[in-house]
Amino acid sequence: MPAISQPESVSKTASDLCRFAHIDLNSYFASIEQQLHPELRNRPVAVVPTMAETTCCIAASYEAKALGIKTGTQVAEARRICPEIVLIEGNHEVYADYNQRIVEAVESAIPVVAVPSIDEMVCEFIGQEQLPARAKKIALEVKQSIRTNVGQTLRCSIGLAPNRYLAKVASDMQKPDGLVMLLPSMLPQILEGLALRDLPGVGARTEKRLNAKGVHTMSQLLAMECEAVHSLWGSVWGDRMYHWLRGVEFTDNKPETQRTLGHSHVLPPDMRTESGAWSVAHKLLHKATMRLRMEKLFCGALAVHIGFALTRQQANQRMREQNVKARQHYSGIQNESWAMEARFPDCQDTLTLLDAMSGIWHQHPQGPFYQKPFFVGITLSRLIPENQHQLPLFVDTERANLSAAMDELNLKYGASTLHFAAMMPARKSAPVRIAFTQIPVKVGIEYM
Repeated sequence: MPAISQPESVSKTASDLCRFAHIDLNSYFASIEQQLHPELRNRPVAVVPTMAETTCCIAASYEAKALGIKTGTQVAEARRICPEIVLIEGNHEVYADYNQRIVEAVESAIPVVAVPSIDEMVCEFIGQEQLPARAKKIALEVKQSIRTNVGQTLRCSIGLAPNRYLAKVASDMQKPDGLVMLLPSMLPQILEGLALRDLPGVGARTEKRLNAKGVHTMSQLLAMECEAVHSLWGSVWGDRMYHWLRGVEFTDNKPETQRTLGHSHVLPPDMRTESGAWSVAHKLLHKATMRLRMEKLFCGALAVHIGFALTRQQANQRMREQNVKARQHYSGIQNESWAMEARFPDCQDTLTLLDAMSGIWHQHPQGPFYQKPFFVGITLSRLIPENQHQLPLFVDTERANLSAAMDELNLKYGASTLHFAAMMPARKSAPVRIAFTQIPVKVGIEYM
């Protein structure tokens, strides 16, 4: 276990100070659409990845949420709940642009120190700003700045607390447009009314594990000593949780490093063939390798993930023959999933990674369950910064120079200006998509 810095204790008599603010944009994608289209305001709106009844909502306006429609609700179910719901296909470049505008609006009141996701920002108070009255005033200024400089429909919930973790907890306690302050003197008792699932990082699987160990409520968790919480999680995460819930900004002094970089795409119906999927995989890798170089990283592993759509009859057959239930994608498609990883000496040029992807691709399973690819994902991992890369004895400068020349043109004229021929059928496929925890990077004139 790495050395851990011992946090200073926070006593009940310690000054009540707010060190962090966590800003959570409410119904982010849907609120942007209502800002762009005034006729949609005060109406139930859902943003979807594609216009198809089998897909699901990736965002819902508060008018839709009031009816029970939320992120993950199937489109067909959303229509059943509310036949008048307005569905809009997401425009992820617009959402990324708004993210930048919101950061600028927030920074007119207080600097942003982290952007953990497309709809979240973290700010740190210093000096007299940490006094509760001053921190609250700044938080209200942030809200007003977003409304004035970005859009009237864009509301946010802000949590104020002595550490980042509790600030995020507080931001979820009052929605929409909330402002909640958790002070050291309130802790940990004020948290007793929360459910375990209200804690960031405690999902269904973790909750089930905690329940199996006899912890069902926040009161039970808060009553435990640090060693017991460490044992409960079985890692340093338990130590962090114990101190975070008591207002300490706990750190193990280990710098955060990016672990993976990649792209994935649900194929349109006309591309759900072997050649179509291969072409889209080329484009995904083309985008990923450009980002790799722009972010000055090398990678030592590449993984390919393919999802194969199954008919209802195939899913039932699989259940009968293998006693295994078919996976169900968020789009509603039942599927057989396959993935494989290749490892190699650190590299960042496109040709080397194409060779690795080709070697993986030709090993995917064959047979009746693997005939109709509908999803492709490419992930680069074992990432290291350029300054930690050790040059091999013999360097293939031609491949590196080719990648650099392609980047120069693609940065100037658009990411798909110059590419390998196998990508041609997919040039217009796999547009930019936002994973909530991964904000698209602007590469040249485009987002990726």
